[in-house]
Amino acid sequence: MTGQLSAQVLEIIRKMQQNELTESVIYEKIAVFAKGEENRQTLLRLSREERAHYEIWKKYTGIEMKPQGGKVLKYTMLARVLGFTFAVKLMEKGEENAQEEYALLAEAVPESIQIRAQEEEHEQSLLGMLDEERLQYVGSMVLGLNDALVELTGSLAGFAFALQNNRLIALSGLIVGVSATFSMASSEFLAARSDGRSDALKSCSYTGIAYLITVVLLIAPYLLFGAAQYIPALICMLVMVVLIIAGFTYYTSVAQDQPFKNRFLEMALISIGVAVVSFVVGVLAKKFLGVDL
Repeated sequence: MTGQLSAQVLEIIRKMQQNELTESVIYEKIAVFAKGEENRQTLLRLSREERAHYEIWKKYTGIEMKPQGGKVLKYTMLARVLGFTFAVKLMEKGEENAQEEYALLAEAVPESIQIRAQEEEHEQSLLGMLDEERLQYVGSMVLGLNDALVELTGSLAGFAFALQNNRLIALSGLIVGVSATFSMASSEFLAARSDGRSDALKSCSYTGIAYLITVVLLIAPYLLFGAAQYIPALICMLVMVVLIIAGFTYYTSVAQDQPFKNRFLEMALISIGVAVVSFVVGVLAKKFLGVDL
């Protein structure tokens, strides 16, 4: 059958054959540790369909292939660390680029039309898998993350010029951050309880953990730089803020099919804006209050 196909078409088929086998193995491996019987069965069904596609392409190439070990390891690790929904959706995004290649195969390989239809159905199946616990509490994590970024970024920027000592800035930030963590977590707990939710403790835990992790990351630059290097530490802290926002926004945009650009710009502008205002307040406070540490 390979003699009837052009070299370009055959090369595309070989590429797709290996991709289908690799993704079949990935789905199967993730299904082993995915929580929820419905999730496991959906992943196994996807694995079987990808394997069936592999067998179709094999009829045209006439060769057996092995899965791409690096890709299998990458997505399996992502699924364990960031959740299977994020890992699988990230992998499926790569198939959007494959749609153009399917168009080239439509005439030469009639089965490609059926395979494309099944690939599109995969995405619909995945949308029904959004029942991971971590995704149910994204709202709580966003609350803790956003509040920590805005509040602590402003506090550390204000402390930077008022104190001009990284050790004092880190100490002050740690006190403010830990206190605010417990305050935010308890507020989330009381709000959830007042709404009659039975998961109030779990919800406040996600909020508190997100807040505390942000506190640690933002204070770290002031501990790594010398005591007098408060400006480099401040710049590094602001870079960390942008990276945290970019990372979390990208995660939610993939896992929950939300737009990335607008949410990222909104959070980044708010956090950086608060930092600039707070830095100016620190400068004015030091000048007019006559405090010199």
